[in-house]
Amino acid sequence: MGKTAYKRLLGSQSFRQRLLLATLSSTPILIEDIRADETWPGLRNHEISLLRLFETVCDDCHVEINETGTKLKYKPGTIIGGRQHRAHDCGVSRSIAYFLEPLIVLCLFAKQPLTIRLKGITNDSKDPSVDTFKSTALPILKRFGVPSEGLELKIESRGLPPDGGGEVVLSLPVVQSLSAVSWIDEGFVKKIRGTTFSTRVSVQFENSMIKATRGIINPLVSDVHIFSDHRSGPQAGNSPGYGISLVAETTSGCFISADTAVSHSRDDDTSSLPDDAKRDLMPPEDIGVGTANALLGEIAQNGVVDSTHQGLLFLLCALCPQDVSKVRVGKLSQYGVETLRNIRDFLNLKFIIKPEPNTQSVFLKCVGYGMKNLSRKVS
Repeated sequence: MGKTAYKRLLGSQSFRQRLLLATLSSTPILIEDIRADETWPGLRNHEISLLRLFETVCDDCHVEINETGTKLKYKPGTIIGGRQHRAHDCGVSRSIAYFLEPLIVLCLFAKQPLTIRLKGITNDSKDPSVDTFKSTALPILKRFGVPSEGLELKIESRGLPPDGGGEVVLSLPVVQSLSAVSWIDEGFVKKIRGTTFSTRVSVQFENSMIKATRGIINPLVSDVHIFSDHRSGPQAGNSPGYGISLVAETTSGCFISADTAVSHSRDDDTSSLPDDAKRDLMPPEDIGVGTANALLGEIAQNGVVDSTHQGLLFLLCALCPQDVSKVRVGKLSQYGVETLRNIRDFLNLKFIIKPEPNTQSVFLKCVGYGMKNLSRKVS
């Protein structure tokens, strides 16, 4: 056998997408100088956990990390998927949603449908919540031809920083190939749905969030329903906190989202804390108003997805058959721009980008990479 040729990369940026695109394109990668100049150099716990997750759902991949964690060799294997009987611990440095995006894109092209249990943080301020992922990311997959049957995300228990304790079960079907899209009409908002949650605090926090949110949204949209999800006991995880996830559905089938979560650093139950300590969590009314305004801001961008999901949208477009996909987004987010660069570097695929001066939105067009699941036979 000949010597393996590794694609050489530097730094820790775009770690998730580098790993994902390397696997999908069967490209061995060598990443050097991973936070080499920082006080705590090398890979972070959540990045190592993501590597282990890829090892779980892939067969015969090879991972080699040096002693300081500043150098990684990764040789992709075969994407297997399947029913995983052992839960994967995502840790507490990043939320479960950090792992979900690369996992679902990867395992769409697996040999077998995926079922996996993930443990960790379900809601935090760094990543989208699992609620938002369920209500927004999964419908985006359906737009690209992923079947509804077998596509599900169950929230078994909540987990907030710093101690986590949440658990979800992801079920994902496989596809032979995705479907190219022409998705440029954002439509008009026809309804708004939401979920508030609270763990180890009074349910009154949720009532306050709902009332404040409705005060902003109800004068604009008549069809609004916000559901409560109060957890206690083992289903509440290990840390107290609360938050809200909102999603607007449009007449053209777009799902635009915004969410907020706050948590308390103490391990005790805040229902017994004095009022001034509870206020340290951030007033629930402010969270409701802030999240509602954030949602309205995303809607005003005139894109078919919100800024958080631009990366997922571009990845799916790129992995479509060799046909033209056209999409429209609001102002390009930093994550969206990084995604376009990574797609260019790994798949040698470029998007045509055309700004729309009147609305400040952006049209993007590409011919898909032609990704096919060769292990799945057409029935």
